[in-house]
Amino acid sequence: MRIIEAKDYKDMSKKAADVIGAQIILKPNCVLGLATGSTPIGAYDCLAERCKNGELDFSGISTVNLDEYKGLDKKNNQSYYYFMHKHLFDRVNIDETRTHLPNGMEPDSAKECRRYEDLIASTGGIDLQILGLGHNGHIGFNEPAQAFCKETQCVDLTESTIEANKRFFASADEVPRQAYTMGIKTIMQARRILLVVSGEDKADIVAKTLSGDVTPGVPASILQMHPNVIVVADKAALSKIAAAI
Repeated sequence: MRIIEAKDYKDMSKKAADVIGAQIILKPNCVLGLATGSTPIGAYDCLAERCKNGELDFSGISTVNLDEYKGLDKKNNQSYYYFMHKHLFDRVNIDETRTHLPNGMEPDSAKECRRYEDLIASTGGIDLQILGLGHNGHIGFNEPAQAFCKETQCVDLTESTIEANKRFFASADEVPRQAYTMGIKTIMQARRILLVVSGEDKADIVAKTLSGDVTPGVPASILQMHPNVIVVADKAALSKIAAAI
């Protein structure tokens, strides 16, 4: 595991974009696994700017997203489909037919999970998977549990995740209670993983993730077992594992 310390969120975003950009340059037809949430927005801004300036070409890449809320239409401004188009897809020269997310409007969970696993396999596998980190250690919507989940699944969101997400909705009642998400096995099959983290409020969970026990109680701790993980985090997020850097 390689840990890259950034000065702050802006620096973290630039350094994360450097890793993603290098992947695109080295393999112009690569498959990127993408994440949503506030943490990667800065990196997506950097990538969009570099594409605009002619430094990056997205025309040959494919993408698969970690997750999507179940029950939200693509046009809903809180759907992850909407998020990805707003923050990245509509700002770069990507072929929209090569961008993929779980279908949140598919009511048959088993059918959708099988479809998405088959789709990921059909791409040849993820070259670089981008991850954020939840306060309870979740990656994607893989919440703390008794065992590591495996493949794409439909999950019931925990109250803490619903609470964290309600700021994006008019009220807590509007927050979806379920989501489709890549499983831990699917994430771990990516050839490389980029974990991006920012803020002192993440320091405790970063320490548990990177230097604590590997346990499904902290889903992200499984990343310690992956052979090729890059962590880009700001100084505040790394403040409780400084001695390990």
